[in-house]
Amino acid sequence: MAALILSVVGSDRPGLTQALAAAVLSAEGNWLESHLSRLGGLYVGSVLVEVDGGKVEALRAAVQAVDAQGLDVRIAPTVAAPEAAGEAVHFSLVGQDRPGIVEQVTGVVSRLGANIETFETRVSIEPHSGARLFHLEARLRLPPALGVDAVQAALEDISGEIMVDISLRPETGA
Repeated sequence: MAALILSVVGSDRPGLTQALAAAVLSAEGNWLESHLSRLGGLYVGSVLVEVDGGKVEALRAAVQAVDAQGLDVRIAPTVAAPEAAGEAVHFSLVGQDRPGIVEQVTGVVSRLGANIETFETRVSIEPHSGARLFHLEARLRLPPALGVDAVQAALEDISGEIMVDISLRPETGA
């Protein structure tokens, strides 16, 4: 079996997920995992599928039909990766929105040698003041020699500067 990633982007409209699902099924593929959303008015995301090695070209042909409907679909093979070592940690952050939060936070995480496995952000409006609040949710994989306390301390060092509240806790089931 071939494991493939479908990366998609196009104008959002009803039926796009179904069109992708139909393309996968037409190649007798199995839809395993996906992250799809409306972002900036576009339909964007990624889908992990599994298809018999002899059906990869059938999937490519089916995807071209979806491309013809205005959805740009790219296909890439997955890569074998060693089992992730180190502790998985759930990281959340909330604070007043301003430019630079993501760069500063990811800079700290990168310097510590932690890997960002999932990363989601959004902006909401604070109900009482109307201020924009920035929310970040991530799963980090810490290197074996790095503890949660060290990550917490490094992020707290910048939390006052960027005016955010942070929370880290061990990820369960990771």
